[in-house]
Amino acid sequence: MQMRKAGNSGLMLSRLGLGTMTWGRDTDEHEAADQCRAYIDAGGNFLDTAATYGDGDSERVIGGLLGALFKRDEIVIATKAGLTFPDGVRTIDNSRHALIAELDRSLSRLGTDFVDIWQVHAWDPFVPIDDTLSALDYAYSSGRARYVGVSNFNGWQLALSATKQASNTAKAPLTTVQNEYSLLNREVENEVLDSADACGTGFLAWSPLGKGVLTGKYKNGVPSDSRGAAPHFAKDIAPYLNARCNRIVEAVSVAASGLGYSPLEVAMSWVRDAPGVTSTIIGARTGAQLRGVLKTEEITLPQIVREALNDVSA
Repeated sequence: MQMRKAGNSGLMLSRLGLGTMTWGRDTDEHEAADQCRAYIDAGGNFLDTAATYGDGDSERVIGGLLGALFKRDEIVIATKAGLTFPDGVRTIDNSRHALIAELDRSLSRLGTDFVDIWQVHAWDPFVPIDDTLSALDYAYSSGRARYVGVSNFNGWQLALSATKQASNTAKAPLTTVQNEYSLLNREVENEVLDSADACGTGFLAWSPLGKGVLTGKYKNGVPSDSRGAAPHFAKDIAPYLNARCNRIVEAVSVAASGLGYSPLEVAMSWVRDAPGVTSTIIGARTGAQLRGVLKTEEITLPQIVREALNDVSA
């Protein structure tokens, strides 16, 4: 699998990262092991998780695979902190105290002394950014995190944070920013991608298939075995089940038919090779699904098709 450098750092990431949001909840340990094995066999080196995924179960599953399926220095493990859902209520706490406490719990669940990338999961409007960034500095200087980054920040939030970190060589530079990006959601093109480029920060794309909608599985309704039918995912997928998104899905299907590819392969390839993207994070419920996604490594979209999809999804 092709490797790409994350921003101005020396960190090399496979251009497809393995997302583990469902591990320990919708994906059991055996399926997770099957996915991890298939991904590593394909040459991937980047596992993405978060403290909130499955209330920590995703990290626990990864910790169980560490040593059994891969050596610690063979895989880049990225996790996030600051976002929780007590009693189902989305809550952000990016205070130094909360972030460092969460990092220690993540390390315990993962069964490792350090993570390769530690990211602030979302912007907190109620905590001074200097307090938040001081937690990244602590993790970096103490060796608990080899690199640090942010997630779901908009352009000015990323620029502010990265500039503050770059102003002092004693502070931890922001290596990555992770945001949603797909043919159905191109908001990062407004500011985030330019900001990441200017700040020397690598960009990690999540949900490249538009929550699965770009595969075409929702064309005739919500399948009972899909994420859209799951209570904890339905609200995220609903915004992409409208007339505009249907037109884009149809265009992807037409392009796929003409090229002899699947809609999934076309949609994934579009994000993976978009300007400014370091790695694209993929997720699957089963090993069989993941092996299908990994086939996109063999595909490069013709420029004329990419331009047509740019136009229809603009």
